[in-house]
Amino acid sequence: MRRIVVVGASAAGLAAVETLRREGYDGTLTLVGDEPHAPYDRPPLSKQLLAGEWSPERLALRHSADLDVLDLDLRLGVAATGLDVPGRTVRLADGSTVPYDGLVVATGVRPRRLPGEGAHVLRTLDDAVTLRDRLEPGARVVVVGAGFLGAEAAAVASRLGAEVTLLEPAPVPLAHAVGDEVGQVLSRAHLDHGVNLRTGVTVTAVTEDGVRLADGELVDADEVLVAIGSLPNTEWLADSGLSIGDGLNCDEYCEAARNVYAAGDVARWYNPLFGVPMRIEHRTNAAEQGMAAARNLLRPEARKPFAPVPYFWSDQYDMKIQAYGYLRRHDEVAVVEGDLEERRFVAAYRTGDRLTGTLAVGMPPKAIRSWRQAIATGATWREAVPAGDTGDDR
Repeated sequence: MRRIVVVGASAAGLAAVETLRREGYDGTLTLVGDEPHAPYDRPPLSKQLLAGEWSPERLALRHSADLDVLDLDLRLGVAATGLDVPGRTVRLADGSTVPYDGLVVATGVRPRRLPGEGAHVLRTLDDAVTLRDRLEPGARVVVVGAGFLGAEAAAVASRLGAEVTLLEPAPVPLAHAVGDEVGQVLSRAHLDHGVNLRTGVTVTAVTEDGVRLADGELVDADEVLVAIGSLPNTEWLADSGLSIGDGLNCDEYCEAARNVYAAGDVARWYNPLFGVPMRIEHRTNAAEQGMAAARNLLRPEARKPFAPVPYFWSDQYDMKIQAYGYLRRHDEVAVVEGDLEERRFVAAYRTGDRLTGTLAVGMPPKAIRSWRQAIATGATWREAVPAGDTGDDR
């Protein structure tokens, strides 16, 4: 294997190329990225960068000298447009092709959009800088979607003095992921900080003056941010013969085809720890999966299943939210420490007879570390949560 190509100059892609070099790979190593920027960190886009606390330069994951040491064939500002698996070549937007013996797909996701023009999205460095420059005190800002990204952006805009309206189609924001009770707690934080949170409303289009709702109402805005989820960047793989669904489908080793692996937001792989396929859009998972995919590609005889306990965090107002595990499709939520009303608590999540997740708000990291270990070892609900301490939120 003398030629390895990593498509996606992301956190996952960077982790893959660094791991390959660290593990002794000395062949040609190509890193392709559709943005002109070298790999940078995305979580601060909706937090420190949007708030004006960090400069764009601070987001760089590596200095140029660190990238030079990797001896990369670096192709930035050019997207991958096609993949020939039998011919083992990647086609690029500039008309060139890159041959490979091994391939890591780390092309991430792109934002979903609404009909109409003029709305912001928040995925790239350029997106964040453009929105940051428009968040002035008194500006009327509508955020469509009260998921974690929309909630973080709404919190920043409110803190900067904007008049923020947060629109969400679900009755309780984030309930599908964290449960009704926890979702209500997070929602009240917005109301307490003066955000006009409206739930159960559907936005159908962006207009010159704001957004239009399904019932015809026009919500006026100077700036509109659409944060209604994302789509995996798999279009360039449409004619490749690879299995595409909600992302690039992979096995437990992150392999999609012989010597073709995937990592990060674009990868949908079977996680044997939870016994389900999943696609995780979190920063920690991207780096860990990039390393795992690189090792499995480089040494197939020693492959290991990628079976992490996913982790994510979110900063909203004075709340630090941290979570481990797979919270979606849970059957029960129990507050095992603290108090919901004080927005300082730890909640545990049950799926079937297993502990599958934990979420903490306003608590130190050590408060949920033991819960992470319990999830990692496959602890049952009875083992993890004492009888009488459970509470069903359904």
